[in-house]
Amino acid sequence: MFSSFFYLADAAAPTREQSIYQTLIMAGVVMVFFYFILYRPEQKRRKRLESLRTGLKRGDKVTAMGMRATIEEVREKTVILKQFDGSKIEMVTGAISEVDGADPPMACAVKS
Repeated sequence: MFSSFFYLADAAAPTREQSIYQTLIMAGVVMVFFYFILYRPEQKRRKRLESLRTGLKRGDKVTAMGMRATIEEVREKTVILKQFDGSKIEMVTGAISEVDGADPPMACAVKS
Protein backbone atom coordinates (compact mmCIF):
# COMPACT_ATOMS: atom_id res chain seq x y z
CA MET A 1 0.00 0.00 0.00
CA PHE A 2 2.75 2.48 0.91
CA SER A 3 4.80 1.57 -2.12
CA SER A 4 1.92 2.38 -4.46
CA PHE A 5 1.44 5.75 -2.70
CA PHE A 6 5.08 6.73 -3.26
CA TYR A 7 4.88 5.55 -6.84
CA LEU A 8 1.85 7.79 -7.48
CA ALA A 9 3.56 10.72 -5.74
CA ASP A 10 6.58 10.38 -8.03
CA ALA A 11 4.37 10.15 -11.08
CA ALA A 12 2.40 13.27 -10.14
CA ALA A 13 5.48 15.36 -9.34
CA PRO A 14 5.94 18.14 -11.89
CA THR A 15 8.95 17.85 -14.09
CA ARG A 16 11.21 20.82 -14.56
CA GLU A 17 11.26 21.66 -18.24
CA GLN A 18 11.74 25.41 -17.88
CA SER A 19 14.87 26.68 -19.54
CA ILE A 20 16.93 29.76 -18.77
CA TYR A 21 15.50 31.41 -21.89
CA GLN A 22 11.99 31.47 -20.44
CA THR A 23 13.32 33.14 -17.31
CA LEU A 24 15.21 35.74 -19.35
CA ILE A 25 12.15 36.42 -21.50
CA MET A 26 9.99 36.98 -18.42
CA ALA A 27 12.61 39.30 -16.91
CA GLY A 28 12.67 41.24 -20.20
CA VAL A 29 8.88 41.52 -20.23
CA VAL A 30 8.94 42.86 -16.67
CA MET A 31 11.62 45.42 -17.56
CA VAL A 32 9.66 46.63 -20.60
CA PHE A 33 6.52 46.85 -18.46
CA PHE A 34 8.26 48.98 -15.83
CA TYR A 35 9.78 51.22 -18.50
CA PHE A 36 6.50 52.02 -20.25
CA ILE A 37 4.25 52.08 -17.18
CA LEU A 38 6.47 53.74 -14.57
CA TYR A 39 9.71 55.26 -15.85
CA ARG A 40 8.67 56.88 -19.15
CA PRO A 41 5.61 58.79 -17.84
CA GLU A 42 7.64 60.09 -14.90
CA GLN A 43 10.40 61.20 -17.25
CA LYS A 44 7.86 63.09 -19.41
CA ARG A 45 6.35 64.73 -16.32
CA ARG A 46 9.78 65.88 -15.15
CA LYS A 47 10.64 67.34 -18.56
CA ARG A 48 7.32 69.18 -18.65
CA LEU A 49 7.83 70.67 -15.18
CA GLU A 50 11.39 71.66 -16.04
CA SER A 51 10.23 73.44 -19.19
CA LEU A 52 7.53 75.25 -17.20
CA ARG A 53 10.04 76.31 -14.56
CA THR A 54 12.57 77.61 -17.07
CA GLY A 55 9.86 79.61 -18.86
CA LEU A 56 8.73 81.54 -15.80
CA LYS A 57 8.27 85.28 -16.21
CA ARG A 58 7.02 88.18 -14.13
CA GLY A 59 3.26 88.18 -13.66
CA ASP A 60 2.77 84.39 -13.98
CA LYS A 61 0.44 82.93 -11.38
CA VAL A 62 1.95 79.84 -9.80
CA THR A 63 1.32 77.26 -7.11
CA ALA A 64 4.34 76.55 -4.94
CA MET A 65 4.08 74.16 -2.00
CA GLY A 66 0.31 74.67 -1.88
CA MET A 67 0.55 78.48 -1.89
CA ARG A 68 -0.83 80.45 -4.80
CA ALA A 69 1.06 83.60 -5.70
CA THR A 70 2.18 85.84 -8.54
CA ILE A 71 5.79 86.00 -9.68
CA GLU A 72 7.29 89.38 -8.86
CA GLU A 73 10.89 88.71 -9.90
CA VAL A 74 12.75 85.79 -11.51
CA ARG A 75 16.32 85.08 -10.44
CA GLU A 76 18.78 82.38 -11.45
CA LYS A 77 17.64 79.65 -9.04
CA THR A 78 14.89 81.39 -7.09
CA VAL A 79 11.80 83.50 -7.67
CA ILE A 80 10.20 86.23 -5.60
CA LEU A 81 6.49 85.52 -5.14
CA LYS A 82 3.93 88.16 -4.23
CA GLN A 83 1.05 86.76 -2.23
CA PHE A 84 -2.54 87.98 -2.07
CA ASP A 85 -1.97 90.16 1.00
CA GLY A 86 1.02 91.87 -0.65
CA SER A 87 3.75 90.04 1.22
CA LYS A 88 6.69 88.78 -0.77
CA ILE A 89 8.53 85.50 -0.31
CA GLU A 90 11.57 84.04 -2.03
CA MET A 91 11.30 80.40 -3.16
CA VAL A 92 13.44 77.95 -5.06
CA THR A 93 12.06 77.34 -8.56
CA GLY A 94 12.01 73.60 -7.84
CA ALA A 95 9.19 74.19 -5.35
CA ILE A 96 6.84 75.42 -8.09
CA SER A 97 4.43 72.65 -9.00
CA GLU A 98 1.96 74.44 -11.31
CA VAL A 99 1.84 77.47 -13.54
CA ASP A 100 -1.68 78.79 -14.11
CA GLY A 101 -2.50 79.53 -17.71
CA ALA A 102 0.06 77.04 -19.01
CA ASP A 103 -0.90 74.18 -21.29
CA PRO A 104 -2.72 71.31 -19.60
CA PRO A 105 -0.47 68.31 -18.82
CA MET A 106 -1.67 66.13 -21.70
CA ALA A 107 -1.67 68.93 -24.29
CA CYS A 108 1.85 70.11 -23.56
CA ALA A 109 4.16 68.54 -26.13
CA VAL A 110 7.59 67.62 -24.80
CA LYS A 111 10.27 67.54 -27.47
CA SER A 112 12.81 64.76 -27.08
